[in-house]
Amino acid sequence: MIKIEKDIIEKAEKIRLLACDVDGVLTHGEIIVLNNCEEIKVWNVKDGMGYNELFKIRPRIKTAWITGGRSFQVEKRAKDMSIDYLVQGCMNKVLALKRILKKNGLNASEVAYVGDDIVDISVLKVVGLSICPMNACEEVKKHVDRVSAFNGGEGVVREVIELIMKAKGEWEKTLSSYEQ
Repeated sequence: MIKIEKDIIEKAEKIRLLACDVDGVLTHGEIIVLNNCEEIKVWNVKDGMGYNELFKIRPRIKTAWITGGRSFQVEKRAKDMSIDYLVQGCMNKVLALKRILKKNGLNASEVAYVGDDIVDISVLKVVGLSICPMNACEEVKKHVDRVSAFNGGEGVVREVIELIMKAKGEWEKTLSSYEQ
């Protein structure tokens, strides 16, 4: 079991928006391009299951994917996962986050953000809870509250979702619903 520090739990308890990068967080960061120029990304089902459980919390925690890339596959996956906000082709992630916050009457301290590369640093520095995958670049690791026990594409977001749900006292309810 992963030890969770008290200050991380206190930050996670306040979260009302979970936002993250896509490539290198929800995927391994590899992009396969077929001859017809179609992109293929591999998604982790543990993250998907985590989102399904996160959406059961009331009041519902909002979700956002903010990515520098642009891909039809990301758009489709975000829609399939019922992600509230998808921002693609974005290199100014703080500005994108501020727009989402304004629409929802939230402030940055109520956001958990997961990022893995230097384009994510500006966001990681302003949010209430910042996390990166274990294989994030070293510069990113200097700016986060927590380094995940998992590499990108291997369940990082699921770990964050469990952390938030545990901090809010919701994880035991989730487990008990499957133990019947």
